[in-house]
Amino acid sequence: MLSVPVPVAGAGAARGAGSLPRRRTMCSGVGCFWALLSAGLLAACAAAFLSPAWLLPPGRAAAGFGLLWRCAGPPRGCHGSAGPGGFGDIPSGSWQTSAVLCAGGCALLALSSLLAIVAVLLPGGACERRLCTLAGYMQTAAVFIMASGLLVYPFGFNSATVKRFCENSDIYYAGDCQIGWGYMLAIVGVMLSVFLPFFAKYAPKEHISPTPIPTIL
Repeated sequence: MLSVPVPVAGAGAARGAGSLPRRRTMCSGVGCFWALLSAGLLAACAAAFLSPAWLLPPGRAAAGFGLLWRCAGPPRGCHGSAGPGGFGDIPSGSWQTSAVLCAGGCALLALSSLLAIVAVLLPGGACERRLCTLAGYMQTAAVFIMASGLLVYPFGFNSATVKRFCENSDIYYAGDCQIGWGYMLAIVGVMLSVFLPFFAKYAPKEHISPTPIPTIL
């Protein structure tokens, strides 16, 4: 007499549950916010770095000093602080150091913002986690570098060029001049960038596993 094999319900259910594909989120909320915040702070960093309104002389409309640009008012307009002699013509060695540090910090922030956008578009996995970790380390370094550049900048207030426009100016004292919106924007951007590495830690997508199906033994 032939014996007919009887399928076991529990084994079939277990195989069916194991063959179900894992669902993956397309974009986590923290990851999208992190990428958008990184791009926004990069734009703020670039605007502050190129702004001529870091130090504003009194009684001069549209005049001011920046890291790379200097404005002398409506008749003469704005021109590069480096002048025809290049980078060495920036009026203070402290401003040269600040320009190098701020440029390096902005470059790191730009590269980390690109990595953040790529990480958001990638599916969840080890590659995405590595990109988020690398971008977080780069953003931490960018914060320290840009903060150092902002701390060095006021040391240039005692240069001869600044004292010609701002009387009684000295290190960390602007004299008759005022701190412009460009320098303040850079400070706010660095303060907000402190939070980027924390968002990078929680940016990777979570693997959402399906609800386990109980097997009938």
